[in-house]
Amino acid sequence: MQFNSIYVRSLAVVSLFLGLNACNSTSEPEPSQPYDTGVFVLNGGNFFDNNGTISLYNPTTKTISYDVFQKENTRALSGGVAGYTEVDGKGLILVDNSTNGSDAVEIVSARTFKSVATIKDLENPRSVIKASTNKAYVVCWDVLNPDYSYKLGYVAVIDLTTNKITKKIPVQNGAEGIVIVGNEAFIGNTSYSGIKTITVIDISKDEVSGTVASAGAASNLIVDANNKIWCTIGKEIVRINPTSKVVETRLTAGTSTTKSPRNLTLNANKTAIFFEYSFSDSSDGYKQKGDIFSFNISDATISTSTSLIKRAFTGFGFDAKNGIIYGGITPSYKQAGYVIRYQTNGTLIDSVKAEIAPNGFLFK
Repeated sequence: MQFNSIYVRSLAVVSLFLGLNACNSTSEPEPSQPYDTGVFVLNGGNFFDNNGTISLYNPTTKTISYDVFQKENTRALSGGVAGYTEVDGKGLILVDNSTNGSDAVEIVSARTFKSVATIKDLENPRSVIKASTNKAYVVCWDVLNPDYSYKLGYVAVIDLTTNKITKKIPVQNGAEGIVIVGNEAFIGNTSYSGIKTITVIDISKDEVSGTVASAGAASNLIVDANNKIWCTIGKEIVRINPTSKVVETRLTAGTSTTKSPRNLTLNANKTAIFFEYSFSDSSDGYKQKGDIFSFNISDATISTSTSLIKRAFTGFGFDAKNGIIYGGITPSYKQAGYVIRYQTNGTLIDSVKAEIAPNGFLFK
């Protein structure tokens, strides 16, 4: 069978066009954005001044960009910064304003920090975490009673496809802190609430499925390499089995009658825990004072005889990618604070000026 020469040439042209088009259709990598890498510093601000901010620290150049939300959106957050996390390309900033009805979750693009939406239908947001794809949980106190005691708290379920609250799950008074293990969320509470249980939520149903008897207020929740939950309860650091819902281990941190453990932070492989052993000094303006210690998750006891770092922080975090400890320093709530970096053995690396009351970090 013979082909018409015109037909053959037409086929050749079509083949060439398809080949070139295939080459051109190859997706190019997305250009980098200013907030793809770095360390977000959460600055709580002065509560009654409502001047919390977020800074971005560049560990390579050792420079810091201040108030990046204001920079990208030409408006202030208008409240203290109580938390920040990123979920599927979006960042959620918890804004705690001193006036009832003015709290918010500011949703931004995680890569550009441009505003996407503002959610106002919540009060006293305390913690935020990714619950599942395009879904976040925000733990809230609700409005405090006139005597500043706690009402029942709730977990606000945020659908990040619509940027709206779809449900509020009632939990215990003074709810604060949240971790997720498997298909369950575990919610702790502030030490002033008097609650002695941890609430458990089934993430697939967005419903409370049970509790863990903790015998005290469980704060500073983290999850180790074995998927066990650690938290502080009074003077103790406690390990909880999330499957059996029981307390497995109670380790006493030190023998001081005034100091307590707080700011639990995991190392890179989640097999060691850094913690602050500190107290609020009433004779010095209630400044937080103390030391940083560490222990392995397999240890039977905790020693506080030799500190890793001889100071306390308003914010504490660990950069797992680079193996560096970050601490936030707040000289007062009317002036800029500092971020100090340390090696894992406690050796000082450097410091950088931050904004008012650096109280947390997010590492990218």
